[in-house]
Amino acid sequence: MSTSIAKTILDNMRPRQWTKNLILLAGVIFAQQLEDPASVMRALAACLVFCLASGAVYIFNDICDVEQDRQHPYKRLRPIASGRLPIPMAWRAWAVLVAVCLASSFFLGPLFMVSVLAFFLWNWTYSRFLKKLPILDVVGIGVSFVIRALAGVVVLLPLHPELELSVWLLLCPFFLSLFLGFCKRRNELVKLADDSGSTRPVLLSYTETVLNAMIGASFGLTLAAYAVYTIWPSTVEHFGTRDLVWTTALVFAGLWRYLYLVFKEGQGGRPHEILLNDMILQLLVVGWIGLTVAIIGIDTTTMAGS
Repeated sequence: MSTSIAKTILDNMRPRQWTKNLILLAGVIFAQQLEDPASVMRALAACLVFCLASGAVYIFNDICDVEQDRQHPYKRLRPIASGRLPIPMAWRAWAVLVAVCLASSFFLGPLFMVSVLAFFLWNWTYSRFLKKLPILDVVGIGVSFVIRALAGVVVLLPLHPELELSVWLLLCPFFLSLFLGFCKRRNELVKLADDSGSTRPVLLSYTETVLNAMIGASFGLTLAAYAVYTIWPSTVEHFGTRDLVWTTALVFAGLWRYLYLVFKEGQGGRPHEILLNDMILQLLVVGWIGLTVAIIGIDTTTMAGS
């Protein structure tokens, strides 16, 4: 394979969107295992596997949506839609990536391998069916984030079988993904206007008023779920402190910053680009991570929440 073809395939895997997979590192943080090299390495390996899995999903999506993407103002420039990556070669790249991900996940534990397989199967269901249905098209994305969050915990089980998972740590990424997803739909609906039906048919089922309501609801649910988690009795007992609630302020500020960029600056169509380019949002994320680690500390005998 030539260097140019490899670069084109990598481009179609959309590495700038792999930031979504950083959620797999939440498990090792909330399990308080950052001083355990083996746990950190497993978490990083799991994150890498899901980055490759995400790349395979993007290739599959672009093959399925090639005709619609050619009508889109920027998706038409993607390798498959533009013709730079022939579809037969894209299928081969997809098959290799799926095989590599499943083989790699086998060495990280059977439950982790199941989570990778579930990720592929769910995204196939999403690409073929759910993305065509209003509301469910965004809910489907949320389930993908839940699978990632679960994978970030199960990958640690071979080393820490005592780990338990907090349901709140599943609800938080789910609601957050709904918030980001509805913001993206709003951006597409507003900017694409009359061409929205040809580029993403499901947009014909939305109105700006409905999406504004969904954005507000998911904003509140995300903040509420995280706030409740920080003061939940088992959380306080587990970490031995009530101070985690103070990190809610940074979560609130981050959500509001994103909301400002969506409504005031007309962004939101590419959530990963906002995170990579907005310094204020980056500082809030780094601040949240730093404050969370400082509060919960390190404990080699702990759980990921309960």
